[in-house]
Amino acid sequence: MKDVIFDNFQNSVNESLLRHRSILDILTKLQESSGRINRAVAKSITRCGCVEIDSKKKNETQELDDLDSLKDKMQTHISGQLCSNCRDVIESEIGNNLFYLASLCNLLDLNLYDILLKEYDNIETLGKFNFR
Repeated sequence: MKDVIFDNFQNSVNESLLRHRSILDILTKLQESSGRINRAVAKSITRCGCVEIDSKKKNETQELDDLDSLKDKMQTHISGQLCSNCRDVIESEIGNNLFYLASLCNLLDLNLYDILLKEYDNIETLGKFNFR
């Protein structure tokens, strides 16, 4: 069922994309949409204030028992929760990014769902050794 949703999404994107069909347009719009996500997150911090950044120098001298404890010691540097307005804006910007990502897949004759499955398989296979 989920593959149908992905395929329908990718097909709908292909049918609705009229103006920006050039690979150069798609690449630059994808990059722009990534920047808009960053900007929306930054505005939730600086303009709205619903979330805050609390960042300190990493304490690299802490001993590490195993890889599982590494996850517990790593910080997200975020405190607070997104308000409904900021959440809506960020979700919209991520949606735009997905639109242009699907457009890129269409132009290159790639299947977004297949890519997701391959990445999922890589994550499941490598588990915590998948350092990114």
